[in-house]
Amino acid sequence: MVNVWLPGDYVKSWDEFRFNEGFLDFIGRYSSRFRHIFIVTNQRGVGRGLMSVEQLEEIHSRMMDTISRAGGRIDRIYFSTAVDDSDPMRKPNPGMALKAAEEFPDVRLDRSLMIGDQLSDRRFAQNCGMHFLRWE
Repeated sequence: MVNVWLPGDYVKSWDEFRFNEGFLDFIGRYSSRFRHIFIVTNQRGVGRGLMSVEQLEEIHSRMMDTISRAGGRIDRIYFSTAVDDSDPMRKPNPGMALKAAEEFPDVRLDRSLMIGDQLSDRRFAQNCGMHFLRWE
């Protein structure tokens, strides 16, 4: 929901990154209404060797700076570089949510909202006992 997908490819640099229409306005407007905001993202391109973790973190750093300038905030980005769908950290498996709940003890997954645009996001929410809202 954060960025525009590249069909058949991965965003591998900030130059290729584009925010989805309406995302910056949304995050700027609603950040103050949530105690915590996390991004959970599968990054199989790293696992496949198409980019490095350092390149991914550079994209995340610039993304967070842009979000901050738009009046929004992200408390933490959790990512999985796993190639294997059975990896517990890869969505729709609940590993990233469990890690967030461990690192932020006041997080209750049953009172959390997952907003996403992919089927894996919906399944992730179901597997974690979260509410789900589809981003379109």
